[in-house]
Amino acid sequence: MNEQNFMKLMQILPKSALSTAVGMATRLPVPAPLHRAAIKTFAKLYNVDAAEAEHALEHYPTFAEFFTRGLKVGARPIDPGEKVVVSPVDGAVSQVGYSEHGRVLQAKDIHYTVGELLGDEAAAKPFHGGAWTTIYLSPRDYHRIHAPLGGTVTGYAYIPGEFWPVNPASVKNKKSLFCVNERLITYLDTVAGKCAVVKVGATCVSRIKAAYEDVITHQGQPGKVHRYGTALPVEKGGELGRFEMGSTVILLFEPGRVKWDASLQPEAVVRLGRRIGEIP
Repeated sequence: MNEQNFMKLMQILPKSALSTAVGMATRLPVPAPLHRAAIKTFAKLYNVDAAEAEHALEHYPTFAEFFTRGLKVGARPIDPGEKVVVSPVDGAVSQVGYSEHGRVLQAKDIHYTVGELLGDEAAAKPFHGGAWTTIYLSPRDYHRIHAPLGGTVTGYAYIPGEFWPVNPASVKNKKSLFCVNERLITYLDTVAGKCAVVKVGATCVSRIKAAYEDVITHQGQPGKVHRYGTALPVEKGGELGRFEMGSTVILLFEPGRVKWDASLQPEAVVRLGRRIGEIP
């Protein structure tokens, strides 16, 4: 199917209802033999490194628990450098750069603004001109999201939205894709100043869950913005949340506070805890 026909299909597909149905199915317990076969087939199809999983594949009672599995202790060492920014996820870089006048590159000839992404122009203003990167998580990747630097969680924002795919065809053709899809944004205060970790939903991403608060997206609840009176401490590499199925994370920093490594280029593979930038 070519990209034009794919986008036409996505236009009419009931993406939210489909994502809800897929999420419910992944959380249903099934007979053990069938369940184990399904997980093993998925792991083989997508080349999942089962040896890194916290538990043996047969341990997970539902597909959702397998998909959001933890890793064995030490599987992702966190670079301890005081001025080192680490990848918050396993994935592949989609785009990377420094926002000019608050504009961010989605794909060739397609831009969006930080204000659109965060749904709040006042919250976006501190990030104008700062470092940003977009990282895509494929089905084979580890699907928990972690802090790129140590500091505190100062608040979060849940923005209900659509459920467009975040595959290359959609990224290249759907204007402001990451700004129309459902999002859960975690705001951090770090040693490099303010940071926003934007978790973007997609087709079949049934829910995004926060680790620091009882927040679960796609539950029929209205959008919400919350600021903590007392910020919550988080260490570098500390868990912030998880995707129930894969999607995209966008990092935003204040101007002049983070410099990306030269190796951080589109299509570069990144791993949780590894260096992706530095505090100059």
